[in-house]
Amino acid sequence: MLSFSNFILLPLAAAIIVSFFNRKPRLATGLTLFTFSIGLVYVLLAFLKNKAGAATMEVFSGEDIFTIMMLGLIYLVGLCVCWFAAYAEKTERKGTYYALILTATAGMCGITAARDFFTVYVFLEVIAVCAFTLIAFYNREKGTEGALKYFYLSSLASTAIMFAIAILFLYAGGTSFEHLKSVMASNQANPVVINVFLGIMACGFMVKTGLVPFHTWTPDAYESASTPVSALLAGIITKAAGAYTLIKIAMMLGITNHLTAHNPVGKAIMVFGAVSIVAGSVMALYQTSFKRMLAYSSISQMGYIFLAAGLSTPLGLAGAIFHLFNHATFKTALFFNAGALESAAGTSNIKELSGLEKQMPYTSMMSLISMLSTAGIPPLSGFWSKFIIILALWQSGFYLFAFIALFASVITLAYFLRAQRNIFFGRAEGKMKEVKEVRAGMLIPAGIFVFIMIAVGLYFPLMYTSFIEPFIKGGR
Repeated sequence: MLSFSNFILLPLAAAIIVSFFNRKPRLATGLTLFTFSIGLVYVLLAFLKNKAGAATMEVFSGEDIFTIMMLGLIYLVGLCVCWFAAYAEKTERKGTYYALILTATAGMCGITAARDFFTVYVFLEVIAVCAFTLIAFYNREKGTEGALKYFYLSSLASTAIMFAIAILFLYAGGTSFEHLKSVMASNQANPVVINVFLGIMACGFMVKTGLVPFHTWTPDAYESASTPVSALLAGIITKAAGAYTLIKIAMMLGITNHLTAHNPVGKAIMVFGAVSIVAGSVMALYQTSFKRMLAYSSISQMGYIFLAAGLSTPLGLAGAIFHLFNHATFKTALFFNAGALESAAGTSNIKELSGLEKQMPYTSMMSLISMLSTAGIPPLSGFWSKFIIILALWQSGFYLFAFIALFASVITLAYFLRAQRNIFFGRAEGKMKEVKEVRAGMLIPAGIFVFIMIAVGLYFPLMYTSFIEPFIKGGR
């Protein structure tokens, strides 16, 4: 019998075992990859068991298809991150390193399957502790500053979330989602209390996601952390501990009708999202560090998710969830490409790189595809999620926000094509002539996500009729 608790217990048990193998890095790597592979098989079994279930607005309510897909994304990103780390990272303390990633995975799975606020909060703290440690794990000099910024702001976010939970507990007398949903559905539900709760909670999750003006930890943490950790942070941790959890809570409590663009909280979330879209894109234009550029790009792309979540129409929420999944694929792939550049050329500074297309053809190709998907170029997956978000904004009469979302995609395309030109095109000079493509083991993780971008983009009509359309119809 499939039990969602196994998704949490599996990486936790593996973390305990792997932590004893610091002096045996190959064994630690093998056990970690085996654990993630077993988790993916378990996700597939859960998916096949639930494939007949309708993807309606009653998502995140148990063993539904969206929860299973999120668990699959968590395990897939974790597998690819550890796979890449096996080739890119140092060998010392590998057991502890993998144990932290596995524990963070358990925390993310715990949030995904949680049915009450207290459980969500506990797992948020588990993720925060693991992320803080991982940021400075292999780069203590530069990583400490980024880790401390993350720690301070994450602690502030956790305090805000706990305060929001306390407000709801005092008001409703419980923390379980089922109990709170029944209270919210009653005639006694106080919209003022709900708005205060949503506002404080949204601020907490915006900090954990890294939205403007709570973004100051993001560039430093992403740049100073080792590349696999940066990929883990951008690819899944900020999703599971931020945007995904906010959307899940709002939908499980049945209060998406409160979190709308006609509500002060909904409007505020949309404004924060729009500001993040523009600010992240503009700041990315001025970066010379490829990883720092990706950090600001992540801020911008997360703005799309919050912009659609604040709109809170069925189409908008579908676009937010879809873009969340897409962002995990193309941003993780791009960080892997940054890691490949660091491994092959010794740097990911855009000004120090040139003419690497012939020396690193596979990295160049995967980088270009990932960049185009991020910018929303058809027929890649990123185009469809941005199209849904812009369409939802337009249909709701938010023409300015729709224009901002569209215009920011042009800026995204501009800074990414400039980076692609500087890094891979032109003539290789100096040390760049001696650079060679990285090993296949470092290319495969990014290749997996590039394949997903192409496949989802080409087969979007099937995905739309299978998942998105039932979701939208269920919300009307």
